[in-house]
Amino acid sequence: MQPEVESIQVGRPQQFVAEGDSSRLWSSAIIKQVVTGRVFAGFHGMAGDEQSDRVHHGGSDKAVLAYASRHYSYWADRYPVSRFSPGAFGENLTISGIDESTCCLGDVYEIGGCLLEISQPRQPCWKLSMRWGISGLAKEVQDLRRTGWYMRVLREGLIKAGDTVELRARPHPDISVMWALDVIYAKPGG
Repeated sequence: MQPEVESIQVGRPQQFVAEGDSSRLWSSAIIKQVVTGRVFAGFHGMAGDEQSDRVHHGGSDKAVLAYASRHYSYWADRYPVSRFSPGAFGENLTISGIDESTCCLGDVYEIGGCLLEISQPRQPCWKLSMRWGISGLAKEVQDLRRTGWYMRVLREGLIKAGDTVELRARPHPDISVMWALDVIYAKPGG
């Protein structure tokens, strides 16, 4: 099956009230809206997408967050009330046909008019749990290695849902995103 972009999502920072403490606010752009038509992917992100925490999110090495569409069936079974749909994990691109075990760090993909390179696995933060009101969701995503991956934009251009995801280079075939996640989350002495 040829990998393809199933959906594109963007979002802007929003303010939220901390659960159980209305005096504490937090900000995030984790809530993404589906975009139809072509979307410009630039060196620093997708048009219409922003980050509230520029230290940990965004920038040239984290310009685009991709997530495997195949994970959604698992999450729908696990948390049926949440009604997860593309963008639920804060991703910009929901992609079919590849996941953390089948793509590698350094992979270069041509999507629409863009070239994108996998730069690193995504490490989900506490805001994912807060966004869904599911305590421990970020850790569960991490433990199951269903995190998604960040991509840098090597050639800017337009992307739309339905575009194929064509592998153009794989310089590190032994370093899958899954392998990198296993290294990141290895328990000392384990």
